[in-house]
Amino acid sequence: QVHLVESGGGLVQPGGSLRLSCTASGSIFNLYTVSWYRQVAGKEREYVARITSGGLTVYRHSAEGRFTISRDNAQSTFYLQMNSLEPEDTATYICNINKGSNDYYGQGIQVTVSS
Repeated sequence: QVHLVESGGGLVQPGGSLRLSCTASGSIFNLYTVSWYRQVAGKEREYVARITSGGLTVYRHSAEGRFTISRDNAQSTFYLQMNSLEPEDTATYICNINKGSNDYYGQGIQVTVSS
């Protein structure tokens, strides 16, 4: 069983920054790919970024150059640094760990970008 807890969300003005954190328990964290997704009410969940166990990163197009995903295996925690935030980034951000055929998700944390 894997338990994920997000933190770091909140309200920020356009152009501002936030850093989200996701801490995992109950897993050999360093072996697996971890990801961030986001969801707006009434819309499908969309992928934001992922980082493999080897440190390879992939981003959705709109996040490239603004967002950075990273991981601290010793702390079983991964991060999403979000810069130059736009109102369109407003969503519930959800962290994920993929263990082969099983996916685990956190509860989600709200990020609101508004003036």
